[in-house]
Amino acid sequence: MTEHLPIAIVGGGLGGLTAAAVLHRRGIRATVLEREPHRHTRTQGGMLDIHDDTGQLAIEAAGLRERFRTLVHAGGEAMRIMDRHGTVLYADTDDGRLVRPEIDRGDLRGLLLDALPEGAVRWGSDVRAVGPVGERPGHHLITLADGTTYTTRLLIGADGAWSRVRPLLSDARPRYSGISFVEADLHDADVRHPAEAEAMGPGMLFALDGGTGILGHRESDGSLHCYLGHRADERWLDGIDFTDAASARAEVLKLLDGWAAPLRGMIAGADGPLVPRRIHALPVGHRWDPVPGVTLLGDAAHLMSPFAGAGANLALYDASRLADAITDHPGDADAALSAYETELFGRSEEAAAESARSLEIIFAPDAPHGLVEMFARFHAGTP
Repeated sequence: MTEHLPIAIVGGGLGGLTAAAVLHRRGIRATVLEREPHRHTRTQGGMLDIHDDTGQLAIEAAGLRERFRTLVHAGGEAMRIMDRHGTVLYADTDDGRLVRPEIDRGDLRGLLLDALPEGAVRWGSDVRAVGPVGERPGHHLITLADGTTYTTRLLIGADGAWSRVRPLLSDARPRYSGISFVEADLHDADVRHPAEAEAMGPGMLFALDGGTGILGHRESDGSLHCYLGHRADERWLDGIDFTDAASARAEVLKLLDGWAAPLRGMIAGADGPLVPRRIHALPVGHRWDPVPGVTLLGDAAHLMSPFAGAGANLALYDASRLADAITDHPGDADAALSAYETELFGRSEEAAAESARSLEIIFAPDAPHGLVEMFARFHAGTP
């Protein structure tokens, strides 16, 4: 028998969970369909800086501000920019004002999960198909891999870059940004990798040289999470055998010939395998015509490169603003979606354009100088 869900959220990432948490706080039932079998299936690592004008507002809307503050990574707002020789060209300290406090993604996800009632997240729900229900405008059918089906009057796609819900609204697909990442972790860094830990500092690092860079941050558990970013053809990563750890490491390190030893060490000393990632983005200004009963939030709506720190914050804020619209238009899903999407499109276009500009600055031929100048202008209050 097909169960009806008044509000179905596909995807149990930060955006989907925030939407459910804010709605739950307002007495509105929403069900999250998440593919993973349980909350501890995989590590949700990586630090996020939560902005005071977006992400933090969403956390407050969910009633979680005080608990959020207990999970903030002290010192995490510090940032430094280096050249390939390890010379610090610019540095910010963490002054404790919590303008953009850092939190571990897994801790934030746990905070949101703990705010939801039992059964609000249906684990192991691998959504394979979504589509309209016959002649019933605004109603949709959701089909899982195991054959389970649900109907819903309000379908929210919070299912990320390769969303299964997006095609109901848009033909757009993410495009390769021109930047590829190789991801690495160094555990117990102060003891096992002291030179690399010293170079990283207490917060975030940008070490850049033209189209190549080491980007990273110190995690709250004392590890270093690092990325080698490289401007390259989309097929570049295919030429590296990442199943052979030693070979992959040697190949990637060729990009860092002549770099300072602690910066090279963030790849050479990685604990565990290197992980390849291509950076994709939806077109700046992605939007769609209204479709009754369905909408998107977060990366499903506006996937962008991670170089302006907006992605997770917008997912949180999208979710809270969608919950606001649903609350303000009880019983009228389409009016709620119209109000939400009207605001969403302008906000996301501005953020996506900023993210695209940041990518070009970070991986410009003269990097890191453009990034240093950008931060210097920002703190001087000049355009």
